[in-house]
Amino acid sequence: MKKNFLFAAILGVSLTSRAQKLPAYVIQYNQSFNGNAAANQNAILVYANEKETFVSSEKEMKGQLAAPYERVLVQRDAGNSLLKIAKLKDGSIILTKDALALGKQQFNATNETKTILGYPCKKVETSINSNKIEVWYTDKLGIKAAPTELGQDLGLVLEVIRNGNTRTFATKVEKVKALPEQLRLTGNEQLYDELTYKDLIWKNRFVQIPIFRKERVRFADDVRSDSILRFAHGTVIVKKVKIPKIKSGDNVFVQLVEQSKGDAYDRTGSVFIIPTNKAQHFLDGMKNGMGTLPKYENGNGKTYQGVVKTPSFEPIVELMRFFTPFGVKQFNYLQLKGKVWQDSVLYRQDVSELAGMLSGQEVYVGTFIGNFDKEGHEVSVELTIHPGFDAASQGNLKKVMSLFTTTNVMEMGGQEYGSMFDKEKGLKVSFHLDQDAKNVQLRYITTGHGGWGKGDEFVPKENRIFLNDSLLFKYTPWRSDCGSYRLFNPASGNFATGLSSSDLSRSNWCPGTVTPPIYIDLGDLKAGDYTMQVQIPQGAPEGTSFSSWNVTGTLLFD
Repeated sequence: MKKNFLFAAILGVSLTSRAQKLPAYVIQYNQSFNGNAAANQNAILVYANEKETFVSSEKEMKGQLAAPYERVLVQRDAGNSLLKIAKLKDGSIILTKDALALGKQQFNATNETKTILGYPCKKVETSINSNKIEVWYTDKLGIKAAPTELGQDLGLVLEVIRNGNTRTFATKVEKVKALPEQLRLTGNEQLYDELTYKDLIWKNRFVQIPIFRKERVRFADDVRSDSILRFAHGTVIVKKVKIPKIKSGDNVFVQLVEQSKGDAYDRTGSVFIIPTNKAQHFLDGMKNGMGTLPKYENGNGKTYQGVVKTPSFEPIVELMRFFTPFGVKQFNYLQLKGKVWQDSVLYRQDVSELAGMLSGQEVYVGTFIGNFDKEGHEVSVELTIHPGFDAASQGNLKKVMSLFTTTNVMEMGGQEYGSMFDKEKGLKVSFHLDQDAKNVQLRYITTGHGGWGKGDEFVPKENRIFLNDSLLFKYTPWRSDCGSYRLFNPASGNFATGLSSSDLSRSNWCPGTVTPPIYIDLGDLKAGDYTMQVQIPQGAPEGTSFSSWNVTGTLLFD
């Protein structure tokens, strides 16, 4: 819970003239890794006297540091309190205070000594999160200070070495007249407990774009759209979302949290984007009937709606394909000895390669879970955008072209299952490149379905991909690690063999997991017309049971 505090009364900050007359020092530190120091690094600056220590940086002192950023204050005349202070992007200042933290630090003394910048130093060691830390300090200046919160009670820390290769070292120690006033607290800071403080800083480091918050995906005749568009009896939800500019090198993630609210079965799920760059788009079919979308036929007598690219239409692009487990949360009352069921499933995937179709756009984002349950599932979905690590890698975002998607997200709205692979033609799509394309990749997602013993869910099948009738790539998608996710599956059937249904290997998916894409390199392609074909030896139907394949192909290129 946040509160305002007057710093003189609560934080114990002393601005007496006596404190200003104490001998004061500024210590500058640089950092290196494996002996190599980064160019133009932001040097750590530590200001200290016997009463106070401020840990800042060169860029902060010059007003050049972009928020959010932190600094440290140690108040040695106020119970040896450690204060962490952060400036957020909105200009607000937050802090947290701990009077016990420094006293909890433990070090092992050694007999090693050396001289640093003319000062005799002693060495101590500690371990933090399995990292070996060596700390060199001197007690000859009558002050205590360090480049971080670690070692603030030892003396003046002049060098810190982590795991033998990461070094923070003092480059100069200078006496100054007084400690900088710009680092002092003003009394307008907001005080938080440590966990809340850390959470506020963490969330300030990236962009969060909430899409759905605890929304129900269920099958019911009385479902109506509100601020969220709902289709196929409520098994599909869609929302228009404004995406800020994304730079090349930024990392983009999609995240979904799911709980069962009544459905006990493992279901196909998808988070997808509806391209609107053509004259017709998938949303038209959702609103006006799937029969209004371009149709694909393979000669088996069935019609497949809105699954392949045409000159005036692009199918949906799956950001993430996921599979619900057997009844997580709703069916946790089904107890088994030694099993503690999870409360929900979190699915999170890096989709940075698709930033080119998101950046600076208003896009329709949808979520689908195929189910016939009136209570269904509850989902929360968000996108997050994180700054890139390497500013030198900035360039143009990849161009994105949606070629095919047989995942029938409008399953409960009349869209045909992806069963076109029962003929040799399989899935075939034509596309045109207006200009030469470099570093072309096919982002390919594939999962097999048909949930009985001989169905393609449980039978490995080779996927073959052709470009202009030449075999480009082939592989057999399969997941054999499904037993790792047993604790998400309280309602899974259990067999006389001692196995659970959720343990069984499947065609590239498990109950409670994401199916990640694979990336197939096509090299450089000249401008012109192309065809791409997917062939899979789909199994034959058995009674009312049949097999199908959800495949998505998205072209990425420079």
